Amino acid sequence: MSPFLPLLDSEDDALLTSLERIGPVVVPSSRLAGGDVPLHSLILVDHATTLNVDELITWLDAGADKIIIPLSWAKDAVDTIPAERLLVLLDVNNFSAVSAKITSGVSGVLVKAPTYDLDLISSISKFFGKTSVHVLPTTTSPPSPSDIRALKGVSATLVLPCSQLTLGATSSSQINVADAFLAPLISDRPDGLFPTVVCDETGHSLGLVYSSTESVKETILTGKGVYQSRKHGLWRKGETSGATQDVVGIRVDCDSDSLEFRVVQHGAGFCHLDRGSCFGELRGLAALEHTLASRFASAPEGSYTKRLFNDASLLQSKITEEADELCRAETADDVAFEAADLLYFALTKCIASGVGIADIERSLDKKAARLTRRPGNAKPQFVKPAQAAPPTKPAAAPDADAPICMRTSDLASASKEERASLLRRPVLRSDEMIAKVKPIVDDVRARGDAALIELTAKFDRVQLDSVIIRPPFAPEATAGLDPTVREAIDAAYANVKKFHAAQLDSTPLSVETMPGVVCRRFARPVARVGLYVPGGTAILPSTALHLGVPAQVAGCREIVMATPPRPDGSISPEVMYAAQLVGASAILKAGGAQAVAALAYGTATVPKVDKIFGPGNQWVTAAKMLVQNDTDALVSIDMPAGPSEVLVIADHTSDPAFVAADLLSQAEHGVDSQVVLVSVSLDDAAIAAIEAEVDKQARALPRVDIIRESIPKSLIVKTTSVEEAIAFSNDYAPEHLILHLENAPAYVAAIENAGSVFVGPYTPESCGDYASGTNHTLPTNGYARQFSGVNTQSFQKHLTSQEITAEGLKGLGPIVATLADCEGLGAHANAVRIRLSRAQQ
Repeated sequence: MSPFLPLLDSEDDALLTSLERIGPVVVPSSRLAGGDVPLHSLILVDHATTLNVDELITWLDAGADKIIIPLSWAKDAVDTIPAERLLVLLDVNNFSAVSAKITSGVSGVLVKAPTYDLDLISSISKFFGKTSVHVLPTTTSPPSPSDIRALKGVSATLVLPCSQLTLGATSSSQINVADAFLAPLISDRPDGLFPTVVCDETGHSLGLVYSSTESVKETILTGKGVYQSRKHGLWRKGETSGATQDVVGIRVDCDSDSLEFRVVQHGAGFCHLDRGSCFGELRGLAALEHTLASRFASAPEGSYTKRLFNDASLLQSKITEEADELCRAETADDVAFEAADLLYFALTKCIASGVGIADIERSLDKKAARLTRRPGNAKPQFVKPAQAAPPTKPAAAPDADAPICMRTSDLASASKEERASLLRRPVLRSDEMIAKVKPIVDDVRARGDAALIELTAKFDRVQLDSVIIRPPFAPEATAGLDPTVREAIDAAYANVKKFHAAQLDSTPLSVETMPGVVCRRFARPVARVGLYVPGGTAILPSTALHLGVPAQVAGCREIVMATPPRPDGSISPEVMYAAQLVGASAILKAGGAQAVAALAYGTATVPKVDKIFGPGNQWVTAAKMLVQNDTDALVSIDMPAGPSEVLVIADHTSDPAFVAADLLSQAEHGVDSQVVLVSVSLDDAAIAAIEAEVDKQARALPRVDIIRESIPKSLIVKTTSVEEAIAFSNDYAPEHLILHLENAPAYVAAIENAGSVFVGPYTPESCGDYASGTNHTLPTNGYARQFSGVNTQSFQKHLTSQEITAEGLKGLGPIVATLADCEGLGAHANAVRIRLSRAQQ
């Protein structure tokens, strides 16, 4: 690491060459026009007025370590460029305005400061915590060595314009490069010398020497290895032996008390014993490179290595042969053996072409710095026909004759770790899904309705002219609705509305906290809500009801229902009828992440909403999580979601057929459904009876193929008491909890974590899903510990107010003023005292 970063603002070539030896440089973007990007540089954007992310990425791909961007660009750039590649440019007066999102989205800040005000810079460094702080003083006076030391002491790095640097003596207008470089170094030796590790370009140690201020100055100036002999003074390496060094890099260690020189060593080697290293002979790739280089220069005619150097066709054949053998190797020893052969021939090719390991490492560094990547597909001539590939064993289809049964675990004998594994759901890789949906969300955000139409054609195979339907809805939209279904929807609507209307928080809370001080709390509806109703080939009027009714009851001004269209572009009459009942103000004919994006940001035709509700697949869930964390969207969501769940607690009074039916009602949702039976003191025969019913009923169901996959992943957990069973359930926090227990109502009070509880043998979970009145949009994946299911208050927000009389302020005011003074907020205290003073007049 370098004690300072030079900012290239001059054309002194000798100075620039010397600076390249001591670390990275800061390059104004205006100097890059028509030129190359220096490897490992920091690019300071200084000429553009509008964000051009593609240009930033081009610079990073060309080898720049980081880009320093204006604060006005940060909000958009941090979503595209990795944090470790970004710094943000700030003025000393606005550093405290940087948001947490921007701070976490960059690796550092560059603060322009008018002076070397150590107290101010220390405050800035503390403000940004672990985020690195760089300081660019705008004064024309150069820093003193003590200034640089002091900045280092408060974890700030100085960015120093080259116009303030010189290779000559330090003056009032310029500081010597070596003086600036050595300023923070402190030797812990009595003679003041700095231990110096000398390495080759690839980092292999050659020896340990010592440096002084004078020797470092000469090295920086000449680029030659110059050290300080403890006996003979300045030691210019190779001056008498011819084993000279070109110094390509000088670094300071983390404690600022020693140095590392990276050199190109000429002659016999670094060691006085004519060896490459003072620590013995070189090994591995470094030794191979040294050997091949010497053989290239002096290998005898007829030797194998000479043949390789002279016969390009032979060398190409050997590289191809060894690459093929490496691909075929299977054991670790074979892979290492074949890789060593391939590296030998590949490095022979490199040495013959004048390429060393250091050149390869530079190329690797440059490739690693790239943000844009090629697909990485093999060229056609190297792709083997599909039949040539080793055959893969197809996944075995579930045996139709095998019993459909669950896994069993006994809680009494389970270890702590085994119990924890029983509570664990499948890992949901939300970060990976968010990365997949982000391009879809960004597309809809940028192109609106056009993107929605294209994505609906792509994912739902439906070509639409318009994505929105508004009331009054055409009569033919519900003309095909079966009268029996219509009656069922009407009955369900009435029950759900009755239960949710009872939840409405319509009475303000008013409390006089002390005489003359009245505090109130009152509810207001969320103005605009988006309701996601899964659809397409499925028909889910129940979800439309369970989301739409509480929105209607709460008084939401705008209810936008989103659901995927059917193959003909229409919406199912059942969902359309439910939308009419709940007073939907618009229906969006779209599904997936694109529908969530349209609701979150709005389009030319789709209203933007304030909160998004509803279940969906992993694409929908990821999109909801993505938009709720975007401050530009200003949208919230109901809750995280996962696969559907049920946990059934059953004792000796339970009916095996009822229990099995409840388990299967969730198992049919999908192969990842979470189904758990917690038995209370049931013997093996009773459990076997339940499993027999599961097998029997499953075979008669239309979704038996799904059940064949979900049930074997499901659990039977044996417990010895109702209390133990409920404790396990509370830890599991299921979406649906069903109590098949003797005197089941008595145990409801013990339930702490569950989305919804179904009490007694005649309360199937299906009733809650459809028409009992409770809501079926519930927390899954253990989130019942923190979240409620959707309810009327989910569609309301609560405001507070306070009203204080003059007499009330006399009692409350001194309390407030005292606390404001305690916190150092004088204006707060003044707002009280000015009123108290007026009241006394």
